Amino acid sequence: MTIRVLLADDQTLIRRGFRVLVDSAADLEVVGEAANGREAVELARSCRADVILMDIRMPELDGLAATREIMADDGLAGVRVLILTTFEVDEYVFEALRAGASGFLGKSVEPAELIDAIRTVASGDALLSPKAVKGLIDRFLAQPELDQAAAPAVLAALTEREREVVGLVATGLSNDEIAERLVVAPMTAKTHVNRAMMKLGARDRAQLVVIAYQSGLVRVGGSS
Repeated sequence: MTIRVLLADDQTLIRRGFRVLVDSAADLEVVGEAANGREAVELARSCRADVILMDIRMPELDGLAATREIMADDGLAGVRVLILTTFEVDEYVFEALRAGASGFLGKSVEPAELIDAIRTVASGDALLSPKAVKGLIDRFLAQPELDQAAAPAVLAALTEREREVVGLVATGLSNDEIAERLVVAPMTAKTHVNRAMMKLGARDRAQLVVIAYQSGLVRVGGSS
């Protein structure tokens, strides 16, 4: 099945470069280009894209606001947003994940990595590397305004094993790495992750990371 991709970036040359790259993959197809966030929202509705490559800094409506609108639209429930940033971790990335983005990449990413990232996000997984997780922890998740008082209520639905798995997801471990750590089958680890996402109302692993730190399940410095 062909993955339909929408490009949202205010720089024409960057969009054209991404179009050539994406269209070079047999299973990917660019179905639209947006020069600002407002166009991205409109094209998301009309082009029926599976994945949107979304720049953050754009005129009229920035990538964060556009992502929020797209994620709030029930008619776009299956659309995934992959944020493109100048730096792998910048001041907007945490807000992008909170807005509902499934992950992010730096614009200096290698061509093969971008193609793989689109496929990963389209499959329903999140793109969140250990390096990115560390950056999020260091720069955003230690903010004092994060309310941890509601942690028991938020986490009450999880079993002890599911809490343990969510904590490992929050460190950036993959399902295979979690399975190795817990000495279980990879499919078992995946099942625990999926059940935790369902119980917590998380769209993907990226949101699990946010929930893990905001709830206090995992704290900055590695304690849980």
